[in-house]
Amino acid sequence: MRLCATLARLAALPERPAVIVVDNASADGTAEAISDEHPDVMLVRLERYAGAHARTVGAAAVATPYVAFSDDDSWWAPGALARAADLLDAHAGVALLAARVVLGPDERIDPMCERMLKSPLGTLAGAWPFVLGFIACGAVVRRAPFLDVGGFREPCRIGGEEELVALDLASRGWLLVYVHEVIAHHHPSALRNRTARRRDLLRNRLRTAWPRRPIGSALRETCCVVRRGIREQEARGALVNVALESPRLAGGRRVVPQDVELQLARLAEGGS
Repeated sequence: MRLCATLARLAALPERPAVIVVDNASADGTAEAISDEHPDVMLVRLERYAGAHARTVGAAAVATPYVAFSDDDSWWAPGALARAADLLDAHAGVALLAARVVLGPDERIDPMCERMLKSPLGTLAGAWPFVLGFIACGAVVRRAPFLDVGGFREPCRIGGEEELVALDLASRGWLLVYVHEVIAHHHPSALRNRTARRRDLLRNRLRTAWPRRPIGSALRETCCVVRRGIREQEARGALVNVALESPRLAGGRRVVPQDVELQLARLAEGGS
């Protein structure tokens, strides 16, 4: 089982981190296998699928100042968590550290990490670029502010769910940085439903734009998805989903401060 292999890698880390698994309402014996093979792991079983919100459940269940996220197909490199904790200790204004995520056995860098490395938003201490995004399975968060902004909310499926968390942290004045020397491994399954993932990416893009962006920016994001919808079925599906959710999205609208919107514009201009 892939998750048990991941847990074995986490257990072998020199930092010996406490590990919590949030079982997202699985029905394939995953929870039982964890209990049998990894009795030292804290297991939280959800009665219904919660999508990305399961990470928030896990963060709320522990009392450590920092939380590092892993998916069932990702794990941290030896020494990465210690380095991340040292950086967060040294920089109290940083709420989230985005690691370098390397993909597959050949350890090619995730394209998003390449973009974060070239972020035009300046750097912390001249070394680590400021960012407004991250990859969830390669993120270490300061637990208190992460939970204070709501973490990953429901309903939120996997795929592009990170942006809303990033904007909410930045809106509260917290810093997010990309740290190239902190490494997480990610071996995505070849069985992933790519069509569904593209739909979820587009849906979460709109779920972030309408509650947080000024009307003009939200409309531009929507127009981009509409143009894709002319030729992509998953884009049309995302539009339908978000249209059905529009009353809830309008009710929770809280526009980001102007400085954060300006940073988003700089990232868009630079293609980041």
